[in-house]
Amino acid sequence: MNIKIGNGYDIHRLVVDRPLILGGVKIDHELGLLGHSDADVLTHAIMDAMLGALSLGDIGHYFPPTDSQWAGADSLVLLGKVHQLIQERGWQINNIDSVVVAERPKLKPHLQNMRTQLSSVLELEPEQVSIKATTNEKLGPIGREEGIAAHAVVLLASSIPTCIY
Repeated sequence: MNIKIGNGYDIHRLVVDRPLILGGVKIDHELGLLGHSDADVLTHAIMDAMLGALSLGDIGHYFPPTDSQWAGADSLVLLGKVHQLIQERGWQINNIDSVVVAERPKLKPHLQNMRTQLSSVLELEPEQVSIKATTNEKLGPIGREEGIAAHAVVLLASSIPTCIY
């Protein structure tokens, strides 16, 4: 079996009059994330990790903010498209480990729903999707509640032999 690992990161600014969506879950909060799509930093970090594992670039390459068709896009739909890209190349997700960094709101009550949403799109068991939440201890722009960030690591596996040069 062949394995590859990818690392992803995303950050978006918090603003008024936008929904807060993380891991495909709309969370009640007075601020939401600003972005061309729904600005779901967790899903974006996971997609970048998936793409990075196969050296396929980043989500900006596939869903550029200059393309109006992606304005307000549901990131779970985009995740499905990235998942299809890796499957077409003979790879499957073994597991995902991620962390969301936010001062507020408290995310613990939403983590299981996020795992369920993401694992459903990716055709995984929820146990294959780890999501942790932490604060930035009031340090920096995240600590000042100016934004929310997410980090993700994805392990891909394939039974297709790779070419060695």
